[in-house]
Amino acid sequence: MSRLVVVQQKQPFITHSSISSPLPSSLSDFNGIRLKLPTKNSTKAWQSKRAMQVTASGAKKILVMGGTRFIGVFMSRLLVKEGHQVTLFTRGKAPITQQLPGESDQDYAEFSSKILHLKGDRQDFEFVKSSLAAEGFDVVYDINGREAVEVEPILDALPNLEQYIYCSSAGVYLKSDLLPHFETDAVDPKSRHKGKLETESLLASRGVNWTSVRPVYIYGPLNYNPVEEWFFHRLKAGRPIPIPNAGNQITQLGHVKDLARAFVTVLGNAKASKQVFNISGAKYVTFDGLAKACAKAAGFPEPEIVHYNPKEFDFGKKKAFPFRDQHFFASIDKATRELDWAPEFDLVEGLADSYNLDFGRGTFRKAADFTTDDMILGKSLVLQN
Repeated sequence: MSRLVVVQQKQPFITHSSISSPLPSSLSDFNGIRLKLPTKNSTKAWQSKRAMQVTASGAKKILVMGGTRFIGVFMSRLLVKEGHQVTLFTRGKAPITQQLPGESDQDYAEFSSKILHLKGDRQDFEFVKSSLAAEGFDVVYDINGREAVEVEPILDALPNLEQYIYCSSAGVYLKSDLLPHFETDAVDPKSRHKGKLETESLLASRGVNWTSVRPVYIYGPLNYNPVEEWFFHRLKAGRPIPIPNAGNQITQLGHVKDLARAFVTVLGNAKASKQVFNISGAKYVTFDGLAKACAKAAGFPEPEIVHYNPKEFDFGKKKAFPFRDQHFFASIDKATRELDWAPEFDLVEGLADSYNLDFGRGTFRKAADFTTDDMILGKSLVLQN
């Protein structure tokens, strides 16, 4: 049987990383912009500049599918702060709450006293139907859904659902020479994200009030996808950074806290009804530029960059670079126009936030692995800078 519990902790969760050395306070330069790196008590770490207020009558009973790893950690805090009743649906393998670097004891205690938990496996469709029908929810945020079949039982269990907000991906777009990608662009039914496309189609076919958010590359503290972490490992080790081909491939990153704000902004927003929105950073960056931005943000010297031809190597199943080797970026004009939303973090500032609140404190998701780097650096045939 399903069981809904309030998760309360008498003392804040503290790790050894939260008592590390003071964060850097020096000024850095990148493309002519002087940046003051954030301090430990930066309010920007946990709050939007534009705080929203919810009246008691406007409070929603919200279910978050997932919510303990990355996006949901920041989004659920915003939802609770706005006065909504938030339940996380997880398998219970990870702590439901933990104090995050830069988060005050008071803010953490308030959040952990209000968050609810429904333990279960979303692949157990009968359990999902029975438990969700018993609880009843106004809104569902689906952060970890990958296949349409995982969504059907949720819709079946909640026939009076007010809104289904889905985390899709900009990876659904068909590769094109015409960029940036717009929400109306052709999609690729054979992409590795085809399950997200099928989910969007299911939501539309069921007549649900849905909203789909398509991030590009997401970065920020707690990122389990080694995006900025890949660069930080090499910078810390003082190693050259191997980048495929000419390094002028253009990509785009969006900070997780800006994404969390976007998710909250679409809640109950009439302009978000049955709409898709690209969400990411305001500017695009080359692979070489990203390596330099990571160095500036973390206070390392400008790195040595080594370009290579990936066709000259057999890396087996190992991934030599964390980004797809192509131009890949999307327009966020629709979101800024329709949702009154805009990114608060520029790239270097966002990378500094990620470094100072995560990698710079000695925490990371994956240990450094320089196996493919050594293959590249040890081979004589390398494209020169």
